[in-house]
Amino acid sequence: MSHKLNASIADIPLPTRMRHLPVSDTGYPIPWFVADVGGVRDFRVADQKKYARAMRNNLCWLCGDTLGRFKVFTAGPMCAVNRTSAEPPSHRDCAEYAVKACPFLTKPRMRRNDVGMPGDKVDPPGVMLLRNPGCVLLWITKDYQLIRTPNGPLIRMGEPVEIIAYAEGRRATRGEVDASIASGLPLLTDAAESEGDEAMRDLTIAIEQTRALFASHLYSLDDGEL
Repeated sequence: MSHKLNASIADIPLPTRMRHLPVSDTGYPIPWFVADVGGVRDFRVADQKKYARAMRNNLCWLCGDTLGRFKVFTAGPMCAVNRTSAEPPSHRDCAEYAVKACPFLTKPRMRRNDVGMPGDKVDPPGVMLLRNPGCVLLWITKDYQLIRTPNGPLIRMGEPVEIIAYAEGRRATRGEVDASIASGLPLLTDAAESEGDEAMRDLTIAIEQTRALFASHLYSLDDGEL
């Protein structure tokens, strides 16, 4: 590492697999997927060639090493509703580090800075919610499926063997997960309504399935950490 870690994350154990990653001038490890834009690694832009390599060779999106039996998607609660992710999976320890150390994932009020974004940047396919979800899920599964869409590839996450919710770098409470879902559903509803009755029926079914899934994976406690 060419720079010291930022003081805010210095006490968070860095996974062995991520120790080869460079560190930004601000003291944050630069994930493997981050693109080089004009000679500078830009956290906001994913390298599409690495996307292809990750999918083809079963590589971790965060460290670049080979994945094992389990694949971990880092996603907002709305991704649990549609079961899709725009980003490939990671190792569990890499994903757990990300939800504890990444400023965008640990600070609910943070917004993405689009100033100076590359002109040829391509938005991911699917319904993209331009908000910080407040909570983030680790969706742990053994499989996934690449879906081809008119706007590019999208990933359908396999049946979860475990789901863990985080907020502000720690395990989330049920209330925080519920609040994140409540704030995101109107956005999905608006998108479905624009597509017609069938899309609304599909969304209603997906919401009920997600609630049942969360009840079995997340809501074993009435209050406190999940």
